[in-house]
Amino acid sequence: MTEPGDGPTEPSIDFVPALCFVPRGVTKERPEKIVLTQSELARIIGETRDQLHEGDDDNDDDDDDEDEENMDVDREDVAANNGHSQDDEFDFDNYENEENSTVTNIANVADEQVPDEDEDSEAEDEVIKPTDNLVLVGHVQDDAASMEVWVFNQEEQALYTHHDFLLPSFPLCIEWMNHDAGSDKPGNMCAIGCMDPVITIWDLDIQDSIEPTFKLGSKGNRKKQKEQYGHTDAVLDLSWNPQFEHILASGSVDRTLILWDMDEGQPHTTITAFEEKVQSIEFHPEEAQSILTGCSDGLVRLFDCRDADNVDSAFVKWQISGEVEKVLWHPTETNYFIIGTNDGSLHYADKRQPKKLLWSVKAHNEEISGVCFNKEMPNLLTSTSTEGTLKIWNFNSTEPKHVYEHDFNMGRLQCMRQCPEDPYTLAFGGEKPPRCAVFNIKNFEAVRRTFGIPDAE
Repeated sequence: MTEPGDGPTEPSIDFVPALCFVPRGVTKERPEKIVLTQSELARIIGETRDQLHEGDDDNDDDDDDEDEENMDVDREDVAANNGHSQDDEFDFDNYENEENSTVTNIANVADEQVPDEDEDSEAEDEVIKPTDNLVLVGHVQDDAASMEVWVFNQEEQALYTHHDFLLPSFPLCIEWMNHDAGSDKPGNMCAIGCMDPVITIWDLDIQDSIEPTFKLGSKGNRKKQKEQYGHTDAVLDLSWNPQFEHILASGSVDRTLILWDMDEGQPHTTITAFEEKVQSIEFHPEEAQSILTGCSDGLVRLFDCRDADNVDSAFVKWQISGEVEKVLWHPTETNYFIIGTNDGSLHYADKRQPKKLLWSVKAHNEEISGVCFNKEMPNLLTSTSTEGTLKIWNFNSTEPKHVYEHDFNMGRLQCMRQCPEDPYTLAFGGEKPPRCAVFNIKNFEAVRRTFGIPDAE
């Protein structure tokens, strides 16, 4: 028991399960700040109270969930967190706090107090420059879930928090998109999939929002005669289709893949050709009708979505041992894709050769948590695992060669994403300080030597 004066208790769960880069130049220089009126605040408090009461009333009825009405002007307060239980695969009992100084430390930057910083400097930090990336960081701390919006400037080597907002439940995936439903202008939006089956869509040009812009799906409410639609379980992955900008795909524990029409706020196509949970999805970079899926049943399926009536049978497949954790298209050699599994294996395949794997390698000792190709260096591949390591590979169509391995001492690495403008710059999410890091792999001498990258001047 903590004695008086011992200070705040360290969180028992504290890690980053999902993150995403936002391209440079799309965010407003000064995101709008929302100031609630007294009536708006009263409405939110009332809706939250009603939601909690509904949760109590429905406690003994699994089918009687609180209302998740989609695209409603009077949306529920997403700041209310109901303490969803977590999946055992994240090994919450073993989460620890350890200091590490080898990478940029987001957590420590957030907590730092800089008494010498003047008001002009603070005001400058509020401004989003055209050369800035945003890094969207899903953060879980005990029973609280949030998304932190960080500013990263590569030229200045600057990384700092800009703002954050609370999420309705534990985040599992984040996807950026520049489609703003209902507007004829490009947007700056992100979709977040959580343990909750309802996908929330947030406007990144609004700084202090406590509610999503809109939601995809509804858990339904029998008392209010609201029908359930969309997913019925956790959303594990999201993929936006940049060629058909109003389409967002989502894969779920409920064994379905949904193609959402965001302009309508409704499912356009629901694919049910799965025997297990759908863990990873990605639209083809050039063929807008094609989407790749990885499933816990050990199958990778490539769907042709042009015929919605027959989409459940319009696919080719590849069988691998273990569960599929990640699938990813090569960004320039677009016939090829990589598969990462729960036993740490990587498999390389060609969409023109169904059922055949070009090569396989036991890359890590635990499940693959991230894979990235490099559009500037087509034979460079990076992979991360929950064992905590980053590995770099030099590969071709017949074999991969190990180049370098690095341990950031961040515990179990849960995710890795790539900077859109510089494919050598990667962001990582883990379980120990700094919990989130941004790092350029050109800093590794072995990478420069292997791929002929000149030393920095």
